[in-house]
Amino acid sequence: MKRVLIIAVAAALAATTASAEWVYEGQWGSRGSGPGQLYSPVDVAVAPNGNVYVAEFHNFRIQYFTATGSFLGMWYVGNKVTPIGVAVAPNGNVYVVGSGKGCVQYFTSNGSFLGIWGSSGSGNGQFSSPWGKLGNGPGEFSLPHGIAVAPWGNVYVADNWNTGVQYFTRNGSCLGRWGEHWRPVGALRVAISADGTGFAVDSWNHRIRYCTTSGSLIGEWGTRGSGNGEFDKPHSVAVSPTGSRVYVADKRNYRIQYFNRNEPAVSPTSLGRVKALFR
Repeated sequence: MKRVLIIAVAAALAATTASAEWVYEGQWGSRGSGPGQLYSPVDVAVAPNGNVYVAEFHNFRIQYFTATGSFLGMWYVGNKVTPIGVAVAPNGNVYVVGSGKGCVQYFTSNGSFLGIWGSSGSGNGQFSSPWGKLGNGPGEFSLPHGIAVAPWGNVYVADNWNTGVQYFTRNGSCLGRWGEHWRPVGALRVAISADGTGFAVDSWNHRIRYCTTSGSLIGEWGTRGSGNGEFDKPHSVAVSPTGSRVYVADKRNYRIQYFNRNEPAVSPTSLGRVKALFR
């Protein structure tokens, strides 16, 4: 019984002094307009089945891939729309936000058109940029650029020029802000994993930061470059359904990179500290 208690306490100590790191696993893409090539990938989303959807700003299309980047298919977004955002619903339908026309189009998982709504403007059901009220107070925005909904319903908004992420109840009551002490840091896009970890794209500094859902910084990775795990103006982040893999749209490197979770081991030092408690 004593041994079981020691091991349990050792694991708890290790969990409080170390956190998972995200390490480079792979990538796909190169500059171009052919199948599997990418030109300004601006958003990435993961479907419930693990397939990955990529919105390309300059190629005016959506491509989709397996979880490790094998090309599956693509379609062009009509109505003279430049895609700037993509999301996948639980039923597999794909939603595409278009620039210029202020609309949202939605498709089946393989690109068959289903419908459209919205237009440019500031009325109900219309869209513009920025939206909301301009400012830097709670519930105010300056160039909001990304949005994510947590499994428990809270809504997270990447408030880019206010250098942080604001989060709200599903009805819009402001709960708080990440990144008040991160300056100068932009938060271009945001994603929330099933375990509650939040990921923010810091495009200005070519890195990804990850936090608790209340904004306490856990860690970060990335620097400017074109090597493995490096970024040049990353533009979006998405998490796999299991939370074990993170995808980053590496815009100016014309690729998608993906990373996996490297869980920390219980260190001998921590175990020794626990054993000392029972001497």
